[in-house]
Amino acid sequence: MNAVAWPAPLLFALQENRLAALDGLVRGLWLGGLTNAQGSVEARLAALAELRAALLAGELPPFEGWRWPPPAIARGLAEAMRALDLARYCRDEGELTDTVLMSLLFHVDFIVDYLDRGADEATAVAMAVDAFAADWQERCGDMDELADVFGMIPDDAKSTRWDRIRGLLRSEGWQEVMRIRRLLERLPELADLIRRLGRAAETDEPDEAGRVTELVTEEAIAHRAERSTVRVPDMPGETRGIHRADRVARMLPAEAMLLGHPRLRLVWHARRAERTLLCYEDDDRMQEIRRHEEVVQRPTPRPQPRKRLEMGPMLLCVDTSGSMRGGAEAVAKAAVLEAVRTAHAQKRACHVFSFGGPGEIVGMTLPVDADGIGRLARFLGQAFRGGTDVCAPIEAALAKLEEGRWQQADLVIMSDGEFGATPEVAARLRSMCDERGLRVQGVLVGDRETIGFLEVADDIFWVRDWRRYGGVDTESPLDSNSLTARFFPGALRTQANRDATISGATASLAVRAGRHRGDPQTENST
Repeated sequence: MNAVAWPAPLLFALQENRLAALDGLVRGLWLGGLTNAQGSVEARLAALAELRAALLAGELPPFEGWRWPPPAIARGLAEAMRALDLARYCRDEGELTDTVLMSLLFHVDFIVDYLDRGADEATAVAMAVDAFAADWQERCGDMDELADVFGMIPDDAKSTRWDRIRGLLRSEGWQEVMRIRRLLERLPELADLIRRLGRAAETDEPDEAGRVTELVTEEAIAHRAERSTVRVPDMPGETRGIHRADRVARMLPAEAMLLGHPRLRLVWHARRAERTLLCYEDDDRMQEIRRHEEVVQRPTPRPQPRKRLEMGPMLLCVDTSGSMRGGAEAVAKAAVLEAVRTAHAQKRACHVFSFGGPGEIVGMTLPVDADGIGRLARFLGQAFRGGTDVCAPIEAALAKLEEGRWQQADLVIMSDGEFGATPEVAARLRSMCDERGLRVQGVLVGDRETIGFLEVADDIFWVRDWRRYGGVDTESPLDSNSLTARFFPGALRTQANRDATISGATASLAVRAGRHRGDPQTENST
C-alpha cells in the first residue's frame, strides 16, 4: 500500500525561512544575530554570513555592499576595521573571525543606550565605532606581540577566552619573555639546534654519527663459465660414414683386399699416398668449458651514513643553579623559549625540567595557551640561585622516556657543566642511548666541558660568548671548551678507561708482589 503524500506544512514555513541564514553561522553568533537592536533580523543574519566568509578569505568588502548595519554605522565600522587591518588577522582563522563579529554586534547594540543617555545619533554611532576600534586596537597589538614571540597567534587569543591572557601580557614576567625573545635573534645557532631535535621523522640529511650497513648496487667483473660441445675429427667414438683418407686402421675391407693381389697392391699404395683410401669416418664430441669476463651489477654491503632523524617531542633539563646567573641564565631561558616556540609551531610536545640542588626539580609542560604562557612567564621571570643535582632531572627524563608519547624524544641538558652524575645514573643513561637510540644534546653555557658533562652528553654545543648576554662585553678567555678531554683523558669514564681501571685492593697486591704494568698475571696473583 502506497503511503499517502501529505502536503507540506505551511504553518511555520514562512517564519522559519526568515531564519534560514542561521544555517551558515556558527552557534556562537546566533544569539547576537537574533537579538541585536539595529536593523531587521533577516538582513542582519545574511550580513553576518557574508562578512564572515569575506573575513575568512582575508578581505573586507566595501561598506556599500553590507546588508547590515545601516550605512551610517557600516561606514564607521568598515573604516575602523580597515585601519586595524582586521581582515589580515582573520584570514583562515574561524574562531578569531567569530570573535570579531560578536564584538561588532556587542558594540552596535550599545548605540541605543548611547541615544537613551542623550547623545544624538551621529555621536552615538561614533561612540560605538570608537569603542569597537579601541577594543581591537589594543588586542591587535597584543596579538602582534604573541605572534612575534610564538611565531603564530595562540588559540586563546582568537576566542572569547582572551581575557585570561590579557593580564599575563601586562605582567613583568611577560616583559622578561619579550626581552628573551629579542635575545634569541642573536642566537640563531641555538635556535637551529633546538629545531633539529627529536627522532620521529627521517630527513634527507645524512647523520655522520651513525652508520648502517646497506646493499649498494655497483658494477663488477664476473667470471662466467660457458659450456660448449667440440667435435674432434678422427677420434674413435662414433662412425658417421665413409670418406677418403690414409688411415690404414679404419680402411674398408675392400681396400685391404687390394694388398693381397700382386698388381693391385700398387694401386693400394698409390691411393694411400694420395690419401684416397676408403676409410670409415669417425669422430667424437667433447664438452668444453670456457670462462670469460663480463660486467655485472652486484649488490655489495657497505656502511652508509644513517638518515638524520628530527621532529618529535623534546625533553629539556635546565640548570638553575647559582653559577648560571647572568649571561648563562639568559641563554638557558632563551633555549627554553625557543623550544616552546618550536613545539607550538610544529605541533610537538615539549617538557622542561628545571633543576637546582637535591629535591629542587620542577617539571613543566608548556603549551601555548593561557596556562602555559603563565608558567613560561613565571619561569623566565625567576632568578637562578639553586644548587646543582643533575641526577634527579636525568632520572625524571628517563622515566618520561618510558612513556609511549615520549619515546622518540631527544634529551637536552643546558648547564655550565658544574655537575657530576653518579656512575649508576650515567650507566642508565648510556643504556637508554644504546638500547633505545636516545640522543643527549648538551648546551654548554660555560667556559669548559667538565667530566660530568662529557659523561652524559653525546654532543655538546658551546655558547662561547655567553657573557655578552649578561651585559659583559667579552668572549670566553679560553679558545677551546675541550680542556678536560685534552688534558685529563684518563679521568673520563669511557669504556676503555673502565677496562683499564683496577681496584685499590688489586693494585695493592700487585705492588706487594713487585709486578709492573704489562707483566703477565699469574694464576696465584690477583
